[in-house]
Amino acid sequence: MAGFLKTLAIVACLTLPQMAEAARDKIALVIGMANYQFLPPLQNTLKDANGMAQSLENIGFDVTLSLDSTTQDMTRVLEDFAFRSEVADLALIYFAGHGVEVQGENFLLPIDVKASNNRDIQRQSASLKQLLAAVDNARKMRIVILDSCRDNPLGDEIDLDTVAEAQAASDQTRGGGGGMAAVDPDRGTLVAFAARDGQVALDGTGDNSPYAEALMKKMAQPGLEISLMFRQVRDLVLEKTGNLQEPHTYGSLTGVPFYLSPADGGADSVGTSEAWSSMKPDQEEQLLALADLGDTRSMLGLAYMRLNPNVGRFDPVAAVSFLQRAADAGAPEAQFELAKLYERGTGVAADPQKALELYQAAALQNFPDAINDLGFLHHQGGLGLSANPQKAYTFFQRAAELRHPQAQFNFAALIDDGLVPGKGPEEAAGFLYAALRSGSTDVLNLLSERPNMFKLETRRALQNKLQEHKFYQGSIDGDFGPGTQRGIRRAYGLED
Repeated sequence: MAGFLKTLAIVACLTLPQMAEAARDKIALVIGMANYQFLPPLQNTLKDANGMAQSLENIGFDVTLSLDSTTQDMTRVLEDFAFRSEVADLALIYFAGHGVEVQGENFLLPIDVKASNNRDIQRQSASLKQLLAAVDNARKMRIVILDSCRDNPLGDEIDLDTVAEAQAASDQTRGGGGGMAAVDPDRGTLVAFAARDGQVALDGTGDNSPYAEALMKKMAQPGLEISLMFRQVRDLVLEKTGNLQEPHTYGSLTGVPFYLSPADGGADSVGTSEAWSSMKPDQEEQLLALADLGDTRSMLGLAYMRLNPNVGRFDPVAAVSFLQRAADAGAPEAQFELAKLYERGTGVAADPQKALELYQAAALQNFPDAINDLGFLHHQGGLGLSANPQKAYTFFQRAAELRHPQAQFNFAALIDDGLVPGKGPEEAAGFLYAALRSGSTDVLNLLSERPNMFKLETRRALQNKLQEHKFYQGSIDGDFGPGTQRGIRRAYGLED
């Protein structure tokens, strides 16, 4: 069982406190479309895009600005951004321009789109799915903002003259009626619409749209947690437009507090409970109000506040109550955190069976931490489970495929020791490379300091993987000398 012993080197990091995120590596792609060749032009979108790019740069983002992009331009810039996002803590895309819903899917239109039917739009445009894929591998947070709420007003056949007439009839909107389709992004990803699905976005009477103006104002406010930031943007737009336009967000964020513009001194060096506890009273009041409306992330944040023993509001029983409400509503992170309390007997009587049920409930929703922990419980035996290493390996594989960094390393180690039938050095190297790209410092350190813990064939396969992605140009010999070490650091995201 030497392979499993390898994993013990980093198991401890599973119990380290999560960190509040004021992302160190924040990248943004800002796209603005105005001068359409075959569709009505838009008035404020380029001003919105330029203003957004400047606002993001002011709060520490590395910004790529793309204006009046063609289909080819959009494809290229999205591919480049997708690769760069793999080593960013936060990846954000902002799009201002024409957008349409086609058969339940959202498409963002480049300036050279020339469509006579839905198939033309699908072929010539960028889908929201493509934008989500471009941010999907960012390490901490993924955001896509669409200041573009249009529909396909004529169903399967698009009459461009009618579209133009509808546009000309009102210079105060960016499109016809109907709006964009609702979306359901993966956990840790936020999709923000300038207007709720089925509504249209107003262009406004000033230099910027009401949504862009509110967004630029609020994202620059230091120490404003991201979920509350978008809530306040919503309130500003409703006020500015006389309730004609209601922005809406979709997605399920993690329970780690996140700040686009951190407060003075930052907030990325303390654990989750401490970070939530450091919130100002007015933000806690907003969380309480949102919790009363059924917002499970607010419940989770309030629970973390009450699990911090270093502040006056320490109250594990109240934390259990908040977590139970969120768990009953189906929030997997709340189920996972509540399982730990039942396992330890914190704020509630210890109940191993209840803890196991909650871990399993979170795992059924593909919550990686719960899946990885179930792997260890099955391997070692715990919470009433008998030791079953083979079943444990299936859990490690599931967690690894869901990009859990420690599980990626652990599963690579199991493959390297021949404990996973049908998988060999190529698969082990693939998981090691993925763990590097996902930002695991433990994996970086182990590959840098103890590479020979892996077999020669696995080390060669990892060199091949590094070479494939242009991080390494040396010999494929399994010797992790200076060249390979430099490639490992570059794959992780460190420059020489």
